[in-house]
Amino acid sequence: MAAKEAGTIAYEVLRDRMVQEQIESRGIRDRRLLKVMRDTPRHAFVPDDRRDSAYWDMPVPIEHGQTISQPYMVALMTELLRLTGDETVLDVGTGSGYQAAILAQLARRVVSIERIPELARTAAERLAALGFTNVEVVVADGSAGWPESAPYHAILVAAGAPDIPEPLIAQLAPGGRLVVPVGSGGTQVLTAVQTLPDGTRMTETHGPCVFVPLIGEHGWKH
Repeated sequence: MAAKEAGTIAYEVLRDRMVQEQIESRGIRDRRLLKVMRDTPRHAFVPDDRRDSAYWDMPVPIEHGQTISQPYMVALMTELLRLTGDETVLDVGTGSGYQAAILAQLARRVVSIERIPELARTAAERLAALGFTNVEVVVADGSAGWPESAPYHAILVAAGAPDIPEPLIAQLAPGGRLVVPVGSGGTQVLTAVQTLPDGTRMTETHGPCVFVPLIGEHGWKH
């Protein structure tokens, strides 16, 4: 067996174990999501010197002091969006592009927003090389969203905000869902918000989490 083929099979085994032991065992039940996480090469979204830890039960550091989220947290936040396949989704905090890749396989279109130009560029190149044609990566302040493509059926924020950013709520379609970590810079609470037809909102919390801060006009100011 060629070394490259052997390496590919080894990663497939690690992904299957990741899904079984870290995701299914913690209650994630969306079959489409589980398949996507089994199929997506997470190791392709981490720095070369971190590939050995790509499938560990933990976030992985990437460039510019950012992280690729823990696999379970990626799965939980995605499941909370309740995607059916025809949505336009805003992904706030592109990072390496892994979360955008997961969303792109579960929704019609993904707009992914990143404040660090170098991360945005490499993520866009990576996603294109892997064949993702329904993801647009833009450089901007994620806390303000991206009104050019609003309204969104779902918004996922992979960074901790001091409060729920109001511009993101404003960019949700009626019935849309926003998932965002909210709280202090050290620990947040995973929060899901759904807009209702009468203009009110329904808010749920889903336990503690730890994310890098959401930097921007409607987030942390550094």
